[in-house]
Amino acid sequence: MTTTRRKFLTTGAVGAAAAAGLAAPARASETIKWRLQTYAGPALAEEVVKPAIEAFNTIANGQMEIELYTSDQLVPTGELFRAMQNGTIDAVQSDDDSMASPTEVTVFGGYFPFALRYSLDVPALFNVYGLKEIWEEEYAKVGIKHISAGSWDPCNFNMKEPVNSLDDLKGKRVFTFPTAGRFLAQFGVIPVTIPWEDVEVALQTGELDGLAWSGITEDYTSGWSKVAPYFLTNNISGAWIGHFFANMERWNAVPAHLQQLLQTCFDQSHYHRQWWYWAGEAKLRVEGPDMTLTSLPAEDYAKLEEAAHKFWDEIAAESPLKAKVVEIIRKYNDTMMKAGVPYRY
Repeated sequence: MTTTRRKFLTTGAVGAAAAAGLAAPARASETIKWRLQTYAGPALAEEVVKPAIEAFNTIANGQMEIELYTSDQLVPTGELFRAMQNGTIDAVQSDDDSMASPTEVTVFGGYFPFALRYSLDVPALFNVYGLKEIWEEEYAKVGIKHISAGSWDPCNFNMKEPVNSLDDLKGKRVFTFPTAGRFLAQFGVIPVTIPWEDVEVALQTGELDGLAWSGITEDYTSGWSKVAPYFLTNNISGAWIGHFFANMERWNAVPAHLQQLLQTCFDQSHYHRQWWYWAGEAKLRVEGPDMTLTSLPAEDYAKLEEAAHKFWDEIAAESPLKAKVVEIIRKYNDTMMKAGVPYRY
C-alpha cells in the first residue's frame, strides 16, 4: 500500500462515505491489518492478485487493510505455509505444492499432470465435484482456512533450445513445481528449484536450460521469453490450481461481512485470471515477437499422457484420501471425454 492510498483510506474516504450514506470508516487504531504474500513475482502479481487486494482495501472502507507482498519478499516461497500457520503472515496466495503444505492434498496443487485440459476444469472440480470440501477439511486440520481455489495458466515448456521430441528433454535442467518435476524426471528432465526472482539470471548463466512453470503469458510477463525463446505447445496440464489461504485464528477474528468481502474479492481475482490468461495465451502465440513455437510428435505426446495416468495410480496408492481425489479426477475427465466437443477433442 502506498502512502497516498493509506491516506485516502483514513481521511478522504470519510467524506466520500458520508456522501454515499455509508458508515464512516473505522479509526486507524481499529483497522484490521493483514499481510498477504503471493507466490508471484512483482510483474506477475500486477495481474494475478494486486487488483483483488486493491478492490478489497477500497470496499473495506477503512475497516480492514491487506498489505501485499510478492514472491519471497517476507519469507521464501517454500516456507509460506509454516509462516502462515505460525502467524508470521496472515494469508497466502499459492499452490499447495510450492508452499510445502503438509497435507494429503499437496501433491494435487500446482500442476498435477494431465488432470486438467482447460482453466474452467478447476472451478468445476472444486465447486461441483467435491474438491472444495476436501481441501477445506484437510486445511482445517492444520489450522488453516482454505478460502478458495482457482485456475491459472497451463504448464508448457519454454526452453533455450528447441524441443521437437521427448529425447530433446533428456538431461535438461528445468525450473518447475515439485510434483511436475517428480513426474518429468522419468523422461530425463532434471528438476531444479530456485527462488523465482533468480530464474532469469539462471537461464542467462546456463544454470537452467528452461522452465516448465507456466504458459506463454507468464513467459512474456516475467521476461523469460527473451532468454528461453522456444515454446513447446504441448502442455502437461491445462491449468494451474492455486488458492487463497489464511491463518484460521486470524480468519475467525474477522467479522462475517469482511469474511464475505474477502471471499468475493478473491473469487473476482479468479475470474480476472480466467480471461487474462485465456486471451493472453492465444494472442501471444500468434503475435508474440520473442518466441518460436515447437510441438511434439503425436506419439511422443501420447507417451506423456499414458505415463501421467500411471502416475495417478502411484499417487492413489499412497493413501485413501489421495485415492479419493484421483477417483474424482478420473470421473471428471471420463465425463468430459464422453461429453465430447467442446469439452474434449
